[in-house]
Amino acid sequence: MPDTTPPLPGIDQLRALMESDITLAMGRTLGFHLVEIGEGRVVFEGTPGREVYNPLGTVHGGYAATLLDSACGCAVHTMLTAEQAYSTLELKVSYHRAMTAETGTVRAVGTVISLGRRAGFSEARLTDASGRLYASATSTLIIMQR
Repeated sequence: MPDTTPPLPGIDQLRALMESDITLAMGRTLGFHLVEIGEGRVVFEGTPGREVYNPLGTVHGGYAATLLDSACGCAVHTMLTAEQAYSTLELKVSYHRAMTAETGTVRAVGTVISLGRRAGFSEARLTDASGRLYASATSTLIIMQR
């Protein structure tokens, strides 16, 4: 029997995921999850450990990039209609300081800068519990009809 439930707007899709306590595959793999959702704003939290270290003995930059990409994309997702989808076209990450297992929990806060008919622009900052900045990013996302 086909599902006749109308699709939800982006913000409601994310709220439903968060309320159901479902962690998507990437979040399970890297140990991060969505903790806050608002219109044009999301927050992810994670605690990097030695399992995400690079050969130099610090947290791999891909960990920060993944959290920042998730925050940038989901911030735009909150602004989409049920008939829209998005994909990252460009992500620029700046690394401000190295993370280690001793860094503790980090928060990636993503916000929408602007949203048009075909493109969205967002930014995110990755900080620790004391507010120290570890990485930041800007992103360009394509907006598509489903």
